[in-house]
Amino acid sequence: MTLVIAVDGPAGSGKSSAAKGAARALGLRYLDTGSMYRAMTWWMLHTDVPIDDPEAVAAAAVTPVIEVGTDPDAPTVCVDGADVSAPIRTREVSNAVSVVSSVPAVRRRLVELQRDIIGAGGIVVEGRDIGSVVAPDADLKVFLTASDEVRARRRAKDLRSDPAATVDVTLAEQARRDRLDSTRKDSPLAMAGDAVEVDSTALSLDEVVEMIVRLAKERQ
Repeated sequence: MTLVIAVDGPAGSGKSSAAKGAARALGLRYLDTGSMYRAMTWWMLHTDVPIDDPEAVAAAAVTPVIEVGTDPDAPTVCVDGADVSAPIRTREVSNAVSVVSSVPAVRRRLVELQRDIIGAGGIVVEGRDIGSVVAPDADLKVFLTASDEVRARRRAKDLRSDPAATVDVTLAEQARRDRLDSTRKDSPLAMAGDAVEVDSTALSLDEVVEMIVRLAKERQ
């Protein structure tokens, strides 16, 4: 199967789990583009690049070597050869990634890498601008949503090792990130005109995966 399936949506909508599940069920590769922006952000933070200075971020964006694995059972992300799969998931990175990813030079570099990985297809790609920018010719575009509260609860659960990440705190940080992602000038978070919108608020993960798999087989 050489389909390209784009799964877009805001934080906490269930994109990662659903995209991995669909890739696994269909025997396709899986690409988490958000992990690439997180890796870039992590590198900026840990090399003391002032992330509130777009020119400094743009100049530094060419430096780190970012590599991602596409196995849905064991996706990896490395920066300069080091596995950063765990540290890129912290609140520090989450609260900075929208600022870094809004810089056009960052997006240009990572979109080019993403398109290289997508190649001839056979992949489920998740992010915020896949169907609209990265792979506008994708065979299937899904825009996954959920209520604000449900998304915050899911995200807080992911961050349960951080005692400060309560649902209320996560909800506030999520709202800020949604606002930044949706209003940036370069490829904002938006549903592609030909995408299928799926509200996962009242759906189980299995139900969402089954829906994506069914849609993919119809497109095939």
